[in-house]
Amino acid sequence: MGELRSLPVPDGLEGERLDAALARLFGFSRTLAADLISSGDVQVDGAPAAKSDRVHAGAWLDVVIPPPPTTPMPVAEPVPGMRVLYEDDDIVVVDKPIGVAAHPTVGWTGPTVIGGLLGAGHKVATSGAAERQGIVHRLDANTTGVMVVAKSEVAYSRLKRAFKERTVEKRYHALVQGHPDPLRGTVDAPIDRHPAGDGRFAVVAGGKPSITHYDTIEAFRAASLLDIRLETGRTHQIRVHMAATRHPCVGDLAYGADPTLAARLGVTRQWLHAVSLGFDHPVTGEWVTFTSDYPAELARALDVVRAES
Repeated sequence: MGELRSLPVPDGLEGERLDAALARLFGFSRTLAADLISSGDVQVDGAPAAKSDRVHAGAWLDVVIPPPPTTPMPVAEPVPGMRVLYEDDDIVVVDKPIGVAAHPTVGWTGPTVIGGLLGAGHKVATSGAAERQGIVHRLDANTTGVMVVAKSEVAYSRLKRAFKERTVEKRYHALVQGHPDPLRGTVDAPIDRHPAGDGRFAVVAGGKPSITHYDTIEAFRAASLLDIRLETGRTHQIRVHMAATRHPCVGDLAYGADPTLAARLGVTRQWLHAVSLGFDHPVTGEWVTFTSDYPAELARALDVVRAES
């Protein structure tokens, strides 16, 4: 059961659509606001209303706020295609396949790195929130490549600090549309949630500082293969920064990529791969680097774009 909140419409929302007014008042997404209205959990002056109705200052709102969703716990089951690149008593490094999230989140019902490790009999650190134990950094579900997970508590705390202090070297390869100008450069632009409230992120004034360094490896007729080094690690950072420069990752339809090009190259997700990860081993202090080859579908797309050039 949700919590009933009652309040008058502020003067500043005079004339706004009801769903937009709720989103601004309560910090909802417009989608959630619309869902609450359609399910009868919103009344205006004691009567049901439509999401497109305009609100008037002083009108009385009664809104049943849903309880926050609970985060699911990891399900211990092996993940097909997830390879362990390295393991010792303190860390395990995996090559993450497509369609696998780092850890369980609300709304994600697919496989996770943590669940896959537990399902294959690996131990992970118990530090951190219960649903993401051992996770010190993440890759998007549809971004493939190298990821490290902490197995011991000391490794967890030291790796978390290393990622926070940016002493980790994270390298990605991305196939982006067109040709960045200059061919080598830095995107320094703050990132936060997209105002649309649809799960995307965007370059937003006042967002979190975000820095991406890129270098063109190879330029093709329709696209460019970039070597990318992340200085910060924001959610969707590379995808957002590339889209902001009008060179979205090939296949990244959520961030404005051309669906025709994606279809021609046989790409069904963003062409983005974590090729290497280097860091000081949290216990021995030795600098270690782990690498991952392109998955078959990304390599095929690269062959096609190369043949077309």
